[in-house]
Amino acid sequence: MPRGFYTIMAAQFFSSLADNALLVAAIALLLQMSAPDWLPPYLKFCFVISYVLLAPYVGAFADRLPKGKVMFISNTIKVFGCLLMLFNVDPLIAYAVVGLGAAAYSPAKYGILTEYLPHNRLVAANGWIEGLTVSSIILGTVLGGVLIAPRVSGFLLGLGIPGIETPAQMAICLITLVYLIAATFNLYIPLTGAPIKALPSNPWATLKDFSGCCARLWRDKLGQISLSVTTLFWGAGATLQFIVIAWADAALGYNLSQASMLQGVVAAGIAVGAVIASMRVSLDRAVSVIPLGIAMGVIVIGMVFVRDLWLAVPLLVLIGGLAGFFVVPMNALLQHRGHHLMGAGRSIAVQNFNENASILVLIAAYSSLIKHGVSIYTAITAFGLFVAGTMVLVGMWHRRNLRLHGDEVQRLLSVARSSHH
Repeated sequence: MPRGFYTIMAAQFFSSLADNALLVAAIALLLQMSAPDWLPPYLKFCFVISYVLLAPYVGAFADRLPKGKVMFISNTIKVFGCLLMLFNVDPLIAYAVVGLGAAAYSPAKYGILTEYLPHNRLVAANGWIEGLTVSSIILGTVLGGVLIAPRVSGFLLGLGIPGIETPAQMAICLITLVYLIAATFNLYIPLTGAPIKALPSNPWATLKDFSGCCARLWRDKLGQISLSVTTLFWGAGATLQFIVIAWADAALGYNLSQASMLQGVVAAGIAVGAVIASMRVSLDRAVSVIPLGIAMGVIVIGMVFVRDLWLAVPLLVLIGGLAGFFVVPMNALLQHRGHHLMGAGRSIAVQNFNENASILVLIAAYSSLIKHGVSIYTAITAFGLFVAGTMVLVGMWHRRNLRLHGDEVQRLLSVARSSHH
């Protein structure tokens, strides 16, 4: 790989590491302010809303400037969001600013590899990037937990940094430095020489084109199935982050720092499941993993009965493993169909819109349950039944497609089979 590829990787790793550590630190900031139990999930809601509202436009912005510059601007916005938290701006508003930076970062992150590398290196490069992203999610979540742990935060606060008085503030201060490291790497990302595209002169036409792409993917007989699964996965995954924190407190008596380590366990399970799926499941057989999604929903309910760490860890690894195994083939199938229907860039924008809209809906639903006094165990049961039930409906939808549009589905599967080989 050319040297610039490793600069791109380093920039992405540190930016993603900080994103995941910051969520834990922002939750700690809300707890420090004695916020009600239902409020922390809205951090994710505020973070994600920019992805949904700006989905039609961020791709165009990413094409307006060199990708490294877009990534630098995006990380600068994230640093500004961190500083707002340190200067006592409402954490939800500050985290929404960080989300704005992340939404702008996303298409540049995906687009630069296509511009920079020859086509025969893209599969290997994407493998590296996906592995690095999963590592940064696990390490970032653990880093957030370590920074707010009493022993570590006590030592850091003892350094006497002016204006930094609590573990959450100290964690955010150090995470800001990680964003600055990422931004520094952004400055050294090589220019790809790809042509710069002007921003669309008519934002309304951009919105119309985007909604047309959305409709096209939802009408496609394989696109609609894979998009349903990945949309559910991202919404459920975001909600599970907060469920694990509340459950670890209720069932194991864990504080936020310890609970964040358990989030890392789920992420590790997803990584293992994703690797196994990438080796075992071909593109044309992606739909065959739907039963694993149903199983994951049912097994999540098992959390209600667990009170010991030695049971909790394997259960969370299993939940993560099933999630990783069923989402990776579906994600590949979705990208394959999107690429054929509208091109990779537009397809990713549509995918981002749907998946993040799902996060908004499921986070709001979970938060509403907690706000109305529903116990965490009832919320877990409702969550598990919802995931399993939705996956059953998706399976029925696919079987109906086979029954009514069998020839079309088989033709699309044969295209996927030939693409895979």
